[in-house]
Formats: sequence, structure tokens, C-alpha cells
Amino acid sequence: MIPNPDEQAILDKLIRWGEAQEPVRLMLLTSTRANPGLPKDALSDYDVELAVTDMAPYVGRTDWLNDFGTPLIFIHPLDYPEEQIWTEDGLSSAITMVIFEDGPKFDIIVYPVALFDRYKAAPSLPETLDIGYRVLLDKDGLAEGLAPYTATAHIPPKPSEREYQNLVRAFWWDTTYVAKYLWRDELLFARYMLDTEIRNNYLRRVLEWSLELDHGWNLHPGLHGKWLKQRLPPDQWGQLAATFVGPDIADNWDALFRAAELFRTVAIQVGDALGYAYPHALDARVSAYLRGIRGAGSGR
Repeated sequence: MIPNPDEQAILDKLIRWGEAQEPVRLMLLTSTRANPGLPKDALSDYDVELAVTDMAPYVGRTDWLNDFGTPLIFIHPLDYPEEQIWTEDGLSSAITMVIFEDGPKFDIIVYPVALFDRYKAAPSLPETLDIGYRVLLDKDGLAEGLAPYTATAHIPPKPSEREYQNLVRAFWWDTTYVAKYLWRDELLFARYMLDTEIRNNYLRRVLEWSLELDHGWNLHPGLHGKWLKQRLPPDQWGQLAATFVGPDIADNWDALFRAAELFRTVAIQVGDALGYAYPHALDARVSAYLRGIRGAGSGR
């Protein structure tokens, strides 16, 4: 059963905790739960940002996590400093990620008040705030005058013609790797190229461009396309879903050609809408090459 604790009770607990913590001067709820226009559910994270006068109690220790419950698992800067701590203009931020046994997941970013002051003075909000924020606690009025979020930071930018052409060329180049490793019956590498490069890096991006064209370049598709199922037309989602297959080599060949067909259709539409010429001759040459390798039978 999926735990579904009461959101307001969790936020109230966060606020009470922040009130009792002298170094915590500002607490913001950010991302999905802070933006009513974005989809959320029982497993949506509680993304929280803390502007503090002293980071040591939260970066140098882990016992404060017990104030919210019993951690099931957590990733803390003490254990992963290279990944969980970063520096902007000489000021460090740190993130702790934790899931508690009673269900909620917190992603808590801690940074000095001086860094928040820079955010406030900047011409645009950082991405973590621009997707959506709510002020949960502000002891010193730090957030007064903070610009409203626009929820545009995660909208993919319109590609230049060079970016469009490079992506199309990269797609067709990497299809040859899928073919090579399917022919060799080296499924793990073939699936890496098919799943990570072909589908997620190239096909997802042209689908997102197509969505943006249909929505005035004002639609958030979700990180790594997580909302594409809800955003795409059902027939187009069905074509994308058909590229997910099992370990059978023949099925993976079919998935590759389905991905190519969908990519071709959408990339041509995007190119036409943006005034960019789709490289039909390149497509034809590489497609013939892929068919030739498949027709050659197994290399094992």
C-alpha cells in the first residue's frame, strides 16, 4: 500500500521545526508541491530550501533528520560531498535526500542567507525556484520582494537550425550502434544505445519540441519527459510505448525501426514548422544500412 500522509500536517511539522532552529531564517517549499499547475501524487517529493546563518548543523551532522521521523534511507553530504555539495560564486549549497518509514520523501537544500540575497537580486530566479515556490517560514522578511515564479525555466528552449540538424544527425549515427550490437547479440550495449540515446536523448527531445510548437512554447513536459504520457496525443504515445520491448533480439530490431519511424515523422513536422530542412537523403542512406545489417542475420 502506498503511504499517503497528510500534506498540510507535514508542512506544519516542517514549519514548527524551522521555527525552533535558530540558524534557519527562511524556508521555502519548491517544485511540484508548490505549483498548483503541475501534476502531483502521494509519492511527490517535498522539495524544501533553507536559507541559514550556519550550515554546519545540517551539513556536518545527520541526527537532525530524526526530528521528522525514522529515515528509511538517506543521501547526505557527509557521505557524498562531491555530489551533494556545490559552490556558486564562492557560496556553497548542500542537498540532503531522505525517505522516511512513514512515507514522505524530502529533498532539502541548505544554503547561506547571502546566497538567497543573490537569488533575490538576480534578474531571474534560479530553476529550483522558478518552477514554483511557497514561503513556509520567513523570520526576517527575506523573501519580501522576491520575484514571482514563471514556471518557464524547465521548458525546453527552441532549437536553432544547427541544434536541430545536429540532433537529427546524432540520432541516425547512434542507430548504427544499436544495429551493430543487435547483430552481435550484445544486448546490454544495444539496449543502452536504444533506451538512453535513441529514445531518451533524441526521440524525447523532438517530441518535446513538437509539444512546445503545439502549445506556444509554454508547456513543461516534465524532467526527462516524465509527463509525456499525459501530454502527447494517445496515438503518438502508443508509438513511443511500442519502442519498449523485452530481451528478444528480433523484438529489439522492431523497436529500433519503430523509433526511427516515429523520429522521422516528428522531426520532419518540427523542421517544417521551424523552417529547417530535414535531411531526407541522410535518413534514406542510414535506413538502408540498418536494413542491410538486419538482413545479414546474426553475427554470432
